[in-house]
Amino acid sequence: MIAYLKGKFAHKTPASVIIDVNGVGYDVHISLNTYSKIQSREEGTLFTHLLVREDAHILYGFYDVIERDMFLQLIGVSGIGASTARVMLSYMKPEELSAAIVQGNSRSLEAIKGIGKKTAERVVVELRDRLAKQPLDANISLPQGNTLQTDALNALIALGINRQAAEGALKKATQQHPNLPVEELIKSALKFL
Repeated sequence: MIAYLKGKFAHKTPASVIIDVNGVGYDVHISLNTYSKIQSREEGTLFTHLLVREDAHILYGFYDVIERDMFLQLIGVSGIGASTARVMLSYMKPEELSAAIVQGNSRSLEAIKGIGKKTAERVVVELRDRLAKQPLDANISLPQGNTLQTDALNALIALGINRQAAEGALKKATQQHPNLPVEELIKSALKFL
């Protein structure tokens, strides 16, 4: 399995990107959500899922692990294929999809092209409890040199704090106390939430 690709974005369209990894070009299908995040970048990392079919091997890429995890949840629902899951992630961010499913809001899912009432209800029925018990995990990151801020951010997200709020709180805490150990940085950031 290919977990992620890191390289130069050789060619980008709203539906796919060719990512050059050490001279090998991978054609990766992406959502509009991912495209909007990589549109202005020359290089980067995409978390991937390789779909193996009888007639093709298709690589799907995602800007972050949360989007990939939501994609995997969606394709696990009967009647939802990879193309439909990608369309759903193009219409709504993973967090929005998760919230709609957990709240049982099938109407917002019906607004997505190609999703009818029965399919929307099936998605809610099959994923509601699973997503409520095990929310999408944002604290998985690439194995790179961890900084204190990254460790603190991952810890705050693991506590259930919204990523943007956690980043803002960490920024304020770091400005006020630049050389705190990670435990103290987390405590300081919590005061800004």
